[in-house]
Amino acid sequence: MVVDAPITLPAGQHLWTDHFRTKRRTNRRLWTESLVPRTMWRSRCGPLGVTAGFTGRCRRHSGTSSPPTRTRAEKDRRRREREELIFNRVSLTRCDKCACFLLFEPLLYLLDTTSVPFPQSYSPEYVESGWYQWWEKEGFFTPEYHVRTIASFINPEGRTFSLCIPPPNVTGTLHLGHALTVAIQDSLARWRRMLGCKVLWVPGCDHAGIATQSVVERRLLREHGKHRQDYGREEFLREVWKWKNEKGDEIYHQLRKLGASLDWSRACFTMDEGFSRAVTEAFVRLCDSGLIYRSEALVNWSCALGSAISDVEVEMKQLTGRTLLSVPGYEKRIEFGTMVTFAYPLEGVEGEVSVSTTRPETILGDVAIAVHPEDPRYKDLHGRACRHPFTERLLPIIADALVDKELGTGAVKVTPAHDHTDFLLSQRHSLPHLTVIGGDGHMTSLCGQWLEGVRRFDARERVMEALMEKKMFRGRRDHPMSLPVCSRSGDVIEPLLRKQWFVRCGEMAGKAIQAVDDGELEIIPSFYTKTWRNWLSNIRSFFTVSLAAFCPLEEELWTWGRTEEEARQRAVTKFKTLPSDITLSQDTDVLDTWFSSGLFPFAMLGWPRKTPDLAQFYPNTILETGSDLIFFWVARMVMLGTELTGQLPFKQVLLHSLVRDKHGRKMSKSLGNVIDPLDVISGVSLERLQEKVKEGNLDPRETTVAMEAQRKDFPKGIPECGADAMRFALCSHKIHDINLSVSQVLSCRHFCNKMWQTVKFTLGALENSGSPLGTTISPLSSIDRWICSQLYSTVLQCERGFENYELHSVTSTLQSFWVHSLCDVYLECVKPVLAAGNGAEDGEVQRARQILFHCVSVSLALLSPFMPYLTEELWQRLQPHGGTADPSTSLCVQGYPQSSQLEEAEFPLVQEVARVTRSLRAQCHMTRERPDCEFKSECCEKII
Repeated sequence: MVVDAPITLPAGQHLWTDHFRTKRRTNRRLWTESLVPRTMWRSRCGPLGVTAGFTGRCRRHSGTSSPPTRTRAEKDRRRREREELIFNRVSLTRCDKCACFLLFEPLLYLLDTTSVPFPQSYSPEYVESGWYQWWEKEGFFTPEYHVRTIASFINPEGRTFSLCIPPPNVTGTLHLGHALTVAIQDSLARWRRMLGCKVLWVPGCDHAGIATQSVVERRLLREHGKHRQDYGREEFLREVWKWKNEKGDEIYHQLRKLGASLDWSRACFTMDEGFSRAVTEAFVRLCDSGLIYRSEALVNWSCALGSAISDVEVEMKQLTGRTLLSVPGYEKRIEFGTMVTFAYPLEGVEGEVSVSTTRPETILGDVAIAVHPEDPRYKDLHGRACRHPFTERLLPIIADALVDKELGTGAVKVTPAHDHTDFLLSQRHSLPHLTVIGGDGHMTSLCGQWLEGVRRFDARERVMEALMEKKMFRGRRDHPMSLPVCSRSGDVIEPLLRKQWFVRCGEMAGKAIQAVDDGELEIIPSFYTKTWRNWLSNIRSFFTVSLAAFCPLEEELWTWGRTEEEARQRAVTKFKTLPSDITLSQDTDVLDTWFSSGLFPFAMLGWPRKTPDLAQFYPNTILETGSDLIFFWVARMVMLGTELTGQLPFKQVLLHSLVRDKHGRKMSKSLGNVIDPLDVISGVSLERLQEKVKEGNLDPRETTVAMEAQRKDFPKGIPECGADAMRFALCSHKIHDINLSVSQVLSCRHFCNKMWQTVKFTLGALENSGSPLGTTISPLSSIDRWICSQLYSTVLQCERGFENYELHSVTSTLQSFWVHSLCDVYLECVKPVLAAGNGAEDGEVQRARQILFHCVSVSLALLSPFMPYLTEELWQRLQPHGGTADPSTSLCVQGYPQSSQLEEAEFPLVQEVARVTRSLRAQCHMTRERPDCEFKSECCEKII
């Protein structure tokens, strides 16, 4: 087609183009520095199409009108050259004959992008630049959109499909782990939408509580040199909201770039007014049910965060022996994985008791010595006592079966305020609690002046020196151990006694187990059900503190309410006093982030209000998330949802494994190996990757290690791969941990280019068609029968794969059909038929066009859930040739191909294919036990 008044800009200048279509407006950004041309380009010697494999001569001056037929080796060489060019991001050279640049100035097309000449090469930037705005503007992603272009796919039963995205924390941007979740969820949502279901997929972000506060504090310290205490409460909150708005916008931008078909009109944040109302209501209802209680207990305390964290946020680092680890707040690395033995002198008699510990810094908090009642070494010492060498306290020797007599010397020191097992011992034997380490990680006044205010791991060295001076030190050796580490901050967990609000989980956990056992809740893959049952069988409570609680100042007498007035009225009733006699003060603690995110499946729909969305889309159809969140998030949603709504929040739980780097390491900010999905989509240089590591919060040593790993893994940066290729690569993996490499994504990008070139050939074959293609498929030739049979089998396998949530099976089937069946076999067979002047009958040519159009258009629909951008672009260009195109609709709301429809249209074909297949098997003496043909060469010659 003729391009109206192309406008050129100087090389290097960025260019925005507006494209108009009936009921559609798209913005496409074309870059002059891109390697692969994004559209038709114009050189100084006229219109010219160039591919990335062009070697330096323009076709006009190459001395040949068309390229010669290439061998497989030549094709492989050219493919390697293209890949090398993409990696190197080099500029193409000039044509020596006419000095025209092979990196051409971009044209500004004033026509609709699908009406301009078909670009020579696939470019993700070109394809993915404008479709999303149109999809969103037309409301295709909302459940209210009911229009379906194929009548048979209309949903008369009003079936629904609802799910929620695991709300990303606003502590930072998305990484490839999030991208995997989005790729899987969006594929399922788009598939269901194309089946005619009312689909609701709600986006949202989580405030992340203390974690976000910590990130903001580090930012203020890095950029302004100020601490949180330097700001007033309101001023600091403004900084937090500023961070939230910045990161929330970045996250939503990433989700759009990924092509996520989310209903943005329903986006929510876990601190929005409506969500906050739901959180308060949940807390009050749980209090009313007696499930919320306040108690002093040992909590997992992160000194770096200055906060307690839940059990599921503790990572156990396995140490095989002496290990030096970096700890936040310490310049030097700290030694762990050693067992220290020292002696306590017996009181009143000669002798001593040697005890072993991995934590000598807590000696000042010891209140007893425990031994096993059946340990013969200490039977004569039951009931005696030892004298503490630093405090002169008497430490009773107690006997308890909790002691492991094979560990260390068989005698252990008891420090109830800093060890979970010791705390249980103190409850059994009525022992006191001495807190010798404060919430800031410094030693308390109970330690005496010589240790007060000293950091805990610095105190460890001082205690060791003091033991040696008193000749109480008996040795140190390597000791394998599990070290608890905060997953948020990387800090070593310090067990501390704190009064906290807890939720009783025993009864709720039992219901969650029963739901799985009864088949009401299905966990996929099923092997996670054992983990589910074991964990929930042992959970007693999880802690949560709330902004909804109020208490009098003089006494710790608690009441609760949705508002201060309601809390006051409850206090009047509870304590039988006058309102004027009560002074209320709101609890200053904050809510555990996992408590609020546990309400997400129903709070996002308006709960506790009875909204139409809640009535129509709750319970959700499925929850898809990472297997690492089964306890963080999934179990809490099931328990809280069942308790607060009387229904399970979803019917199925689909768990995927972790995304790891190419070396099998978990992607973690603390390792510096996290990859931004936008870097894979758009490409990024090694220099920029290194800058991102430097901008992180890693210590200098970890920064050096991370940068060296980047130089090894991405010596030339990450090439532009596009969202479609990345989504397809992510969905192509099985449920096991995904060791994703950029080369895998780049391979999927080559597949995208294969699709592009196939449709380019198809459009060329359809251009000379005298009339629109009919809808009736009447194949006559053997190859037509074969390709339709292959297509039917592909559709059938896609149906089964989606229904069983085996997306890797669907992607493998589709790629195999497109590359091996459609391109390698069928296209090569029909090229002579479609070529001009081959003597073929007009009917045969038209049928070949018809079959080709049918196979390509159906395949694009099958691929649409995984590659929404590319399939939309190609489908929009292809449909005018089918005679049924509606310029106002999109592929994403077309019907998904179904095997039942193909069976109806092609049942005679299927029968014929089955007959021929049976005949061939008989001729070749092929059986189930002997699937290979005995006379392969002869048979193949006869068939050919």
